[in-house]
Amino acid sequence: MGKRGRKPKPPIPETLDSPTTTVASPPPPPITTAATGLDDAVFSVSNVEIIEQPQASHPHQEGRRRGRPKKLRKLTDNPEIMTPSRRVPRAVDNGEHKGSVGPAVAVSDPGAAWEGVARAVPAMDAVVKVFCVHTEPNFSLPWQRKRQYSSSSSGFVIGGRRVLTNAHSVEHYTQVKLKKRGSDTKYLATVLAIGTECDIAMLTVDDDEFWDGVSPVEFGDLPALQDSVTVVGYPIGGDTISVTSGVVSRIEILSYVHGSTELLGLQIDAAINSGNSGGPAFNDRGNCVGIAFQSLKHEDAENIGYVIPTPVIMHFIQDYEKNGAYTGFPILGVEWQKMENPDLRMSMGMKPDQKGVRIRRIDPTAPESQVLKPSDIILSFDGVNIANDGTVPFRHGERIGFSYLISQKYTGDNSVVKVLRNSEILSFDIKLASHKRLIPAHNKGRPPSYYIIAGFVFTAVSVPYLRSEYGKDYEFEAPVKLLDKMLHSLPQSPDEQLVVVSQVLVADINIGYEEIVNTQVLALNGKPVKNLKNLASMVEECEDEFLKFDLEYQQMVVLRTNTAKAATLDILATHCIPSAMSDDLKT
Repeated sequence: MGKRGRKPKPPIPETLDSPTTTVASPPPPPITTAATGLDDAVFSVSNVEIIEQPQASHPHQEGRRRGRPKKLRKLTDNPEIMTPSRRVPRAVDNGEHKGSVGPAVAVSDPGAAWEGVARAVPAMDAVVKVFCVHTEPNFSLPWQRKRQYSSSSSGFVIGGRRVLTNAHSVEHYTQVKLKKRGSDTKYLATVLAIGTECDIAMLTVDDDEFWDGVSPVEFGDLPALQDSVTVVGYPIGGDTISVTSGVVSRIEILSYVHGSTELLGLQIDAAINSGNSGGPAFNDRGNCVGIAFQSLKHEDAENIGYVIPTPVIMHFIQDYEKNGAYTGFPILGVEWQKMENPDLRMSMGMKPDQKGVRIRRIDPTAPESQVLKPSDIILSFDGVNIANDGTVPFRHGERIGFSYLISQKYTGDNSVVKVLRNSEILSFDIKLASHKRLIPAHNKGRPPSYYIIAGFVFTAVSVPYLRSEYGKDYEFEAPVKLLDKMLHSLPQSPDEQLVVVSQVLVADINIGYEEIVNTQVLALNGKPVKNLKNLASMVEECEDEFLKFDLEYQQMVVLRTNTAKAATLDILATHCIPSAMSDDLKT
């Protein structure tokens, strides 16, 4: 670069839906190795954007505030869900429509004129437009929700009267409607399953009329490099169906921005824009080989779109059919280190012909913590040998991260892991489970939990909470301690949460404590705080004269128990808060 100064932020993959209101939902945080079992991120998540649906906005709602509209930012280098623009009239200059309008041609039967065109790609009739109204929780004021907004994206019909689209297209949905190509009717849809990690959602429609004349899409095999693909959907720039084509540029483990996971993905050079989210990618034979879901937006990159491939789609569908619900993708709950250095290999007792990766840390809540130990060398997974850089063979002339083998499994499946420990080869049969993070990347559609006493608002930290508090650049703005825990801390028990004082609703009783914000609560009256429910029950049952909260940085908050409980009701009334705790803490 030749210039000194701060390192530029990496480019941004983004998810693609076209929100009708401009509501950007920023992407999840950089993925920790514990969550993925991958030591090196394939590319930084902070440059992928989810392609957000174009949103239909309220007339007065420019970014949800009245007054002068905000200037639109240029292509950013920050992670953000790609918020599609509002609908703009087609090029109009000085009151005249641009573009030549030729003489009208009389067509006696309009259908006949287009008959040949529609038949060229019969699978196109299975592509539908998805209209969704979203109502997001307000994580900073957890007793209420944000103003609703609507968005549009794409989807397609599969066998069994079902429709697939992206999970981020129907996130926090209150109503979903589908419109078939060439139809003027919107049909109410039911959401059957949402797969957050793989960014896929499954819908169905009860109205029989919707299914008339629709033939489901057939799935094809994983394409090879340079195979041509055609992406079909309803992106911004018009109302009718849109077709873009390109080739498969790359096949590897990708960062899925919406789910904060790393799974197999295709990179293509076809244009993928806001509103394309959830639309199918077809091969030459008209078979679906993937679902468009995010694109890379960066000044140094052009035409980089990402597609969820058929192995991931089939995993989602079969998971739903087998379990009646989405159970997720399992992971091996370890962080590992490459073994490329010959001295490192020799010191670990590896022979010249042995290859593998070294375990750095093990998630204490994962089943494998019972049998695996730090500094074990993982030699193979289910009989497939792992190289020193953590890759395994994948088709002819290709290699891929070994987390691909794990993601092919289902939660609860067993796998054989061969390790080298003290120069001795051991084999373990391990039951795979999904990963539990101390700071979860998603609330899986559940409203946030909170507890209020004497004006102190306690809540559990999650990535949506950090995004709500610090904006889409929360990875730069949030307190370092919280970011460190988000990226590197492992939960010590399955129900552990990171509880913070979110804010203090000012009242006479909490005078002097007003400036405490987003500070972790470590203990109450000397007893450690495991999670929010544990804190709430300890306060409710406390019979000591004082409530003594030990906070991070050796801060202390002391309240008189009786007056604190008595003052809470007045504070709730002042701020129009219906209850001192969320519903999930009452049970």
